[in-house]
Order: sequence, then structure tokens, then C-alpha cells
Amino acid sequence: MRAPARVCRWSQEPAPTAPAAPAPSPLHPCDDDINNRLAIWQGDISTLEVDAITNSTDETLLECNVVSERILHTAGPDLKEEIVDRALECRVGEVVVTPGFGLRCRHLIHTVCPNYRAEYRSAAETALYNCYRNVLCAASEMGVGSLALCVISAPRRIFPTDLAAHVALRAIRQHLERSSSPSLVVLAGSASTLAPLRALAPAYFPRRVAPAPPLPPPADRRIRIIHNPHSHAAHADDDTSLCDEDAAMEAAAAFARACSPDTQRLLPSARPPPVRRVNTDQYERLLRRARSEDLSSVSGIGCLYQSGVDRLGRPVVVFIGKWFPISDIDLEKALLYLIKLLDPIVRGDYVIAYFHTLTSANNHPPFSWLKEVYTVLPYKYKKNLKAFYIVHPTFWTKMMTWWFTTFMAPAIKAKVHNLPGVEFLYAAMPRDQLEVPAFVTEYDMTINGLHYFQPDTSST
Repeated sequence: MRAPARVCRWSQEPAPTAPAAPAPSPLHPCDDDINNRLAIWQGDISTLEVDAITNSTDETLLECNVVSERILHTAGPDLKEEIVDRALECRVGEVVVTPGFGLRCRHLIHTVCPNYRAEYRSAAETALYNCYRNVLCAASEMGVGSLALCVISAPRRIFPTDLAAHVALRAIRQHLERSSSPSLVVLAGSASTLAPLRALAPAYFPRRVAPAPPLPPPADRRIRIIHNPHSHAAHADDDTSLCDEDAAMEAAAAFARACSPDTQRLLPSARPPPVRRVNTDQYERLLRRARSEDLSSVSGIGCLYQSGVDRLGRPVVVFIGKWFPISDIDLEKALLYLIKLLDPIVRGDYVIAYFHTLTSANNHPPFSWLKEVYTVLPYKYKKNLKAFYIVHPTFWTKMMTWWFTTFMAPAIKAKVHNLPGVEFLYAAMPRDQLEVPAFVTEYDMTINGLHYFQPDTSST
């Protein structure tokens, strides 16, 4: 791996002594290994000696912005000949890889940033996220050890700097959590382009802060303990010895009261124990975001919706696994949409029907995301969930469900039911209350036939 010697890792970069604004609240846990794989470096990206360099350009790969012009000039005429001879083009959000030629790198990864328009903010944000994600994925597929990543949102695209910084840092953090390659990502640029990234980096890459040394107790609260207060008092004046003896005895009694665990159990606590509100506060922040942000990119997929009620009048939430594209969806927005849809439903009892019909590896969410979702959602989600039906499960689904409910979500293990066909659901909910896509029922008929199960609803 080519690693630039003059680049300081984020974990080693000193924190500002007098920040202009308070540090943002961390959105991810502190991870020293991930922090050691990130660097924010001010300078000319074309001078870095790394395995791959990113070039933010246009569809023709020949746009002459400030950064791209330096890259094209340093790479030499061979790069332009490569682009022209092969008629290379790149769409917005995608990447094209060429050799580095005269640059001090083996690979040059080109990508195209979208134009920003306020009325299409969600689409522009998703496209910019795809730029960073596809660059990182391409570098990982090529086995790149070190990647120099420019600020892809060029000024001429009129992208808000704070929004672009959030997108860039979120994409980098999520990729570094999922993949071990690249082992070093260098965010390179000028001081003005890196300023919002440096300001927001502590939220996505929090660092450990050395604890401050404990303050000495006030002079009037110090307790002096001497070896033998009685013998010490015998060698002093009578008045002084009496004062010292009383003080020593009082100090010894106070020390005994403070150290006695039995006394601590009997005495009423002067201050109630602190209430943990970490998950609650985080959930409230996500709920506010879910109500204010545009989530049409996720809601339009149609993989999660409410479909009527079951035979006990409880709302039924349907999740279609095949329509959940992991590679094309922003998992953070998916979590926000989940919260927005379920928050009014989970105030009472509810059930979930998950259809695993015809799903593939591209539809399986990572366990890290499932764990995050289960941790963020408050207790009412687990308490009021009365049944979780998995229709058309596979062996992999049963094994993963058992593992997840045993070691990560034991509170819902008894509520999970694997059903081999759709008609088994009709014992729990009326047929006219369940709306599922046509491909689910068609697949169900091919493997189970027609009317293979007749629910007994007499007891309900």
C-alpha cells in the first residue's frame, strides 16, 4: 500500500484548543481503528502518492474545474487520449476507472456530481451519496490500500456545503464499518472546502478525550488521619491535645461512615440515580428528522406499508423482502421511514408480516444495521409487537432469525412464527385485510397449490 508519509491520521490529529463552535453530538460510537483509517489533508490531491485518486468531473470526463484541471495536467496527454480513444463517459453518481498515467497513483477513479436544486434535494443528496459510495466500492473491489478522495461536490454544482459534508462523512463512515478496504481514506482539498468536513467530522468519527485530572478537595473538607491520635495528643499541650483528639476522633468517625457499605445501604440516598435517556433522546431526534425530511425515495419503493387489521383488530404491517434493495437504498433514510410509519402504530398492539418470497443476497440488510435498528427503537416497539410472521422462509432465514432472536433480540423470540405459505396467515387475519403483491401469491401457488390450508376461525 502506498501511504503518504506527511498525512496525519484523524485519530492522531490534535483537537482545536479553542473551537469556534461547540462540537456536534456524536452520531456513531468511537472506534479507534476506523479513525486511524481516515485522514483530512489540505493540499493538492494530484501530488499525493497513493494507490488511487478521485476525480470529480462531468459526463465527458474532461471538465476543467480547479481540481480536475490539475489532475488532467499532471496525468499528461495519455489520459486524454485514453478518454477519447475509448469514448469513455460517466453518468451522474457512477464511476469510471482509468490508469493514473503521470500521476503518482495506479488508478484514477472518475465520478460525476449532480447539480443541486432545492426542489429536488432528496434526489441530489442520494446521487451525491452514490458518488462517494461507488468510489469507495470501486476502490475496495480493486484492492486499493490508500485512496485520495476529493470533495466531489464542486462549487459550480451549487451544493450546500454543510449538506455535502454530511453526505460525504456518512458515506465514508458506513463504508469503513462494512469493509476493510481501503485501509486509508484521505480527504484532500483546500482549506475552504475542508472546513465544513473538519467541523462535522467529530459527529461521524468521534475521538476519545483524555479525562481531566481530578481536582483536589477543598482545604476545609480534607481529612487528616494520624497513626495514633491518643499518643499524638499526649505530647502536645493540654488545650491543643484536646482539640486535636476531638478532631481526629470526628474525622475517624466520618471516615468510617463514608466507607461502611452497611451504613450506605441503610441511609436514604440523597440523590436519585441518574436516568438513562440515551436511547430515548436519540429516538426523539430521529423522529423529528423523520417528520421533517423528504423520504419519498424510500416510501416510493413500497416495501413497507400497513395492510388492514388481524382478527383481533390489531394493525398489520407488511414488509416485502424482495423490494428492499440494499445496494440502492440509503439505510439511514430507511430507518427514518420505518420510524415515521410505525410510531403512531406501535402505541398499541400490532403484528408484522414479513414476506421472504424470492429474495436474494441483494435484499438482506447487514446485521450491523439490524442491531442499530433494534437498539434505537424504544421499548414500546418490542412490548406491543404481538406476532412476527415470516412467510416463505428459507433455511438461511430460519438460522439467521434464530441467531438474532437468541443473542440480540431475546425479547421477541417467542413472537416469531415461520409460515410455509400465505394461507396460513388467514388463521390470524381475514383474507380481505391482507394486501400482498401478485408475485407472492403466484409463487405461493406454484409451491403449495390452491387452497392448501383452511383456517379454523370458529374460536375467534
